[in-house]
Amino acid sequence: MTKFLSTSIFFAAAAAVAAPVLADEVNVYSYRQPELIKPLTDAFTAETGIKVNVAYLKKGMIERLEAEGDRSPADMVLTVDISRLAGVVNAGLTQPVVSDSINENVPAQYRDPENHWFGLTTRARIVYASKDRVADGEVTTYEDLADPKWKGRICTRSGTNAYNVALTSAMIEHHGEEGAKTWLEGVKANLARKPQGNDRAQVKAIWAGECDISVGNTYYMGKMLSDEEQKEWADSVRIVFPTFENAGTHVNVSGVALTKAAPNKENAIKMMEFLTSPKAQEIYAKANFEYPVAPGTEADALVSGWGEFTADDVNLMTLAGNRSQALKITEQVDFDG
Repeated sequence: MTKFLSTSIFFAAAAAVAAPVLADEVNVYSYRQPELIKPLTDAFTAETGIKVNVAYLKKGMIERLEAEGDRSPADMVLTVDISRLAGVVNAGLTQPVVSDSINENVPAQYRDPENHWFGLTTRARIVYASKDRVADGEVTTYEDLADPKWKGRICTRSGTNAYNVALTSAMIEHHGEEGAKTWLEGVKANLARKPQGNDRAQVKAIWAGECDISVGNTYYMGKMLSDEEQKEWADSVRIVFPTFENAGTHVNVSGVALTKAAPNKENAIKMMEFLTSPKAQEIYAKANFEYPVAPGTEADALVSGWGEFTADDVNLMTLAGNRSQALKITEQVDFDG
């Protein structure tokens, strides 16, 4: 029988047998790190008395839920990136939640039109620019990244990484598949090196003089500034919030969904309502240097200090629908080659 360890890592077989249903608990499958979830689960339990059991997974969430079927002990999934949220929904593993409080706290572009998932925090896909080698205003749009003036000056992680695929999906939404393909070809022509590493590795490359700009998520700046070694990398760059031409800055989300099986459905909905509340979103956003989505909530002072931006208003589920096209054109241009 699967045993959950409250807010700690546990390991179990993929085809786990359902755990006993207790009146005062809720079971969560999460791709997020334990240190990011614990402040939230502790606050929820303190407020409601409901115990939270979290299974921290590195991969295979969809496969696990499919294997467990109706006997799954999971009530909720909590993850990052719209493609992962949409993947769970499209696999038929979730159910809609109708809640006035959730809808009040989560703007329309950050929730599924059919109410299967809801965003909790956002992160912008921004440009890290060398303070020494890139002038203010030299890059203002994502389209700028394909300009030949950046030849040999851009670093990025793999084009098939989920965050870059989401950005390409947004480019498809704004410019069509052919326009996005032309853009990818232009960006590839401007790369200083073969795509590699994570977002922080690109900032390190700028610090080392290997390139002048990179694409990354905002929250990595907070993580680097909190690390003694990486602070020097972070201090060598500034954050630029590019936009799409005639649109806003691309953002992605962390989000939550109610599973189809949900043995503790009532408790799970209570937790979803709590997670989308301003109180919980501020806790969550501060823990990972992200932006809360609830109107009137504030980001951490460090995050606010990076400047203001207007988020692109395209519903993220629309971008998830472009994912297969985005992967296709990324492979067609051999972006990582």
